[in-house]
Amino acid sequence: MSYQFKIKGLDCANCAAELERVLQKIKGVKEVSINFITQKMHLECEEVGAEEILKQVTKKIKKEEPDVTLEEV
Repeated sequence: MSYQFKIKGLDCANCAAELERVLQKIKGVKEVSINFITQKMHLECEEVGAEEILKQVTKKIKKEEPDVTLEEV
């Protein structure tokens, strides 16, 4: 499954890179890339259990960067 998100509240490119590293470790995530300039995140994940994977992604983002919000586009 492929998802595109608008990511708001991200402070710096280093924060984006660190968030990518954290999200890549979630079981079922195939690929994640965050573009700090455009404030967009692309997520590729397993189709089976995609809903649970998205919940885990949101939970990890809130833990690492509490001010960041996601909006699916």
